[in-house]
Amino acid sequence: MGFPVSYYCPHCGAVVELERDGYLADKSVTPYPLEGWEYADPGEEFEDAEGVHFVCGESDAAEVTWTDVVSDADDVENPGLESPCGRDFYLSFVKYENGREVDGTPESDYVVIGGQGPASPRGPNPGPRGPGYF
Repeated sequence: MGFPVSYYCPHCGAVVELERDGYLADKSVTPYPLEGWEYADPGEEFEDAEGVHFVCGESDAAEVTWTDVVSDADDVENPGLESPCGRDFYLSFVKYENGREVDGTPESDYVVIGGQGPASPRGPNPGPRGPGYF
């Protein structure tokens, strides 16, 4: 037998209630997944997962109820955003490895900046060279 626990979308503040067991300990609700965590959708067996992946305002799972409430918490990313916003966010449960709580870090995004550029930096044309051409 579970009970409803409320969370809000970190993007827009839309409040969702998730019917869940009380033994699950919440770590965080973030706009990004934590590295190393496995997430389930709210309609799946999330009790065995390490968190729940929400899409703001979307889910017809029996365990999920989207309320008409919008949180005015200080950490809502964009309080003026239309609510629900349809963006992803993640509920992460506390996780242990070797008897110690695992610290959650955002998954890394690797970005390639530039491409095949010049082999060395070139500044503006320095103009005429001085005596001895140096």
